[in-house]
Amino acid sequence: MLLDTPKAEMGWNAKPFTLLDPDGNSYNLSDLQGENGLLIAFICNHCPYVKRIINRFVHDAKLLQAEGINVVAISSNDYRYVPEDSPDNMRAFAKTNGFTFPYLVDEEQAIAKSYGAVCTPDFYGFNKAGALQYRGRLDDAVMGDATNRKTELLDALLQIAKTGHGPASQHPSIGCSIKWK
Repeated sequence: MLLDTPKAEMGWNAKPFTLLDPDGNSYNLSDLQGENGLLIAFICNHCPYVKRIINRFVHDAKLLQAEGINVVAISSNDYRYVPEDSPDNMRAFAKTNGFTFPYLVDEEQAIAKSYGAVCTPDFYGFNKAGALQYRGRLDDAVMGDATNRKTELLDALLQIAKTGHGPASQHPSIGCSIKWK
């Protein structure tokens, strides 16, 4: 089911969490916070929207990481319902797509619920103090031609790194609904 993300209240602090990657390595929010901010991306392996943007997302994530903005991806889908989103398949998806950031399993779906995530992809950009400054889409290409895309997420996070504040205009992300238990 196609969903748009709701408009988010800006300024709330990132909610603490500890999650595992598919190999059992533990990550918590405080370890993930970058010098200039943090991008949390709720994604999954099977969603056609994620598949369509994944190369652009990984490209932009590398640029953000070079600017001191850490990136983490979280899969909150019920992988027993959608086996393509299982931890083993997450590991393969991350390797195939060249992830340079952790891809974590939200087994209990508590993190997605606490953040208000509703679809994949769903992007949250936090400043260096951990306050939400962006919730929106990756770019204006969405499922279309990305040749001349406007890099909305990348531009917003770079602005946040410099000023501490996100852009006034933000477009919601669209994608597949999170598969809840």
